Amino acid sequence: MRPILILLFALLCLSCGGPEPRRPIEVKSGSFFKESVERNKALLAKEEKLIQELIAKDTIHEYLTSPNGFWYYFETKNDTATYAPQTNDQILFSYNVMSLNNDTIYSAEEVGPTSHVVDKQQLFPGLQNAVKLLKISEKATFVFPSLQAYGYQGDNNAVAPQTPIKSSVELHTIIINKDSIN
Repeated sequence: MRPILILLFALLCLSCGGPEPRRPIEVKSGSFFKESVERNKALLAKEEKLIQELIAKDTIHEYLTSPNGFWYYFETKNDTATYAPQTNDQILFSYNVMSLNNDTIYSAEEVGPTSHVVDKQQLFPGLQNAVKLLKISEKATFVFPSLQAYGYQGDNNAVAPQTPIKSSVELHTIIINKDSIN
């Protein structure tokens, strides 16, 4: 009887090893992300070259470069205004969306006046930063590479994926958040 108990005890101890984790079938490396970064860099370089060619052909306007990765020129400047929108300010502005060939995708009338809380509501990335460069009654045209516009997805409507765009933006009013003044 004693050898049977020892055998049962040994089997019980060996079977209590716990579950063994499953091993992955395929080991993933970071190559997908590296390839994605390289694709993005190539796309951005191609679009920037196209935009630089567009700017070089436009001898009428003086383009400024934004630190956020887009270009713009003022159509209407307000030299008397001193305040530009800050985070949490409420603004009213209008804008349109055009192709780089100036074909209208969305007119300002279609879009309508847009009320927006700066940095708190969703706009496409370039427009989010563009409105902060304007003062009341100023209008500027911005040229955005696709990564600053609607990106890889487009707007799921009229703007195709990976499409650089132009947009004329006019700032109508700013309701200053009291925290912005301090």
